[in-house]
Amino acid sequence: MTETLSPHPNVASALKALEGRKTDHVFFVACGGSLSIMYPAKYMLDQLSSSLPSDVYNAAEFTHRAPKRLTSDSIVILCSMTGTTAETVAAAEFARKAGAMTIALSVEPQSPLGGVSDHLVSFEAPYTTGVPIDAKNSNYARIYQIVLGLARHYDGVEHMGALMHSLEALQSVIDKAQDVLAPRFNQYAPHFAKQEVIYTMASGASYGAAYSFANCVLMEMQWINSYPIHANEFFHGAFEVLDQSRCYILMKGLDDTRPLEDRAEAFLLRFGSADNILVLDAADFDFIGVDEMFRGALAPLVFFDTLWRFAYRLAELRDHEMMEARRYMKKLNDY
Repeated sequence: MTETLSPHPNVASALKALEGRKTDHVFFVACGGSLSIMYPAKYMLDQLSSSLPSDVYNAAEFTHRAPKRLTSDSIVILCSMTGTTAETVAAAEFARKAGAMTIALSVEPQSPLGGVSDHLVSFEAPYTTGVPIDAKNSNYARIYQIVLGLARHYDGVEHMGALMHSLEALQSVIDKAQDVLAPRFNQYAPHFAKQEVIYTMASGASYGAAYSFANCVLMEMQWINSYPIHANEFFHGAFEVLDQSRCYILMKGLDDTRPLEDRAEAFLLRFGSADNILVLDAADFDFIGVDEMFRGALAPLVFFDTLWRFAYRLAELRDHEMMEARRYMKKLNDY
């Protein structure tokens, strides 16, 4: 008999507070890399819940736009890796003033964000500590548990056990995907390292990974101009820049929007150069141990983790440090 696994204790505590609580809207709020995990979280909630509409907001826009839907019947889910992102802390305070329930994710429970939120859910991240983690302890893993808990409480969706067992298997999926992608990364890295512009592309649950890699890795850490293009929005303007010289990273996931990525791939290879089109296809990964219903949701984490290795290879070839070389991020505090 398979052992029943429970959500992380911090998640369980936050979900317990839902008892007897009416909720009519969920807001996913963050900035930068933390914002990127909100896209697949909303995607999951959209597909599992018929009673909980949701929105994704940049934290500063959330407070300035001040949506009228934000009330005491709202749940606001926030994330900041260090818990010190000023805009996200302000968003939590803004939400609590409206009477909303706030659930914050951070690696630092004693952070400012933790101090102004109703519930703090901790996670682990190797990007700040340099210490490898098991993917089941990542921010993706925690926010998916929260979403599943909401769907269970308000819609009677019972998939938490399947999710928890899938998360147990996730690190093995990532490790094997690194081996699958290593030859491809070695092939493309020397050429991509010379580029001034690299576009990223995805859709559905994977769009957040494309956004994060473009914004927080290529631009922030490598000073390579980039832009995350939605695989269908590509055909509504962005495809005009495609030629034989343009470089793209396309992530093909396993969720219901995969046909959008298939269409984008066909167009890229039709009018671009295959040497410039790096395709990461989740269908090539071994998802053994991951329930089929969660493979689409977990594919973005595989993309994100494997692409970090590609990013460090680019940095090595460009003789450009990753986080240490940033000019403004974590160097200035007067903006």
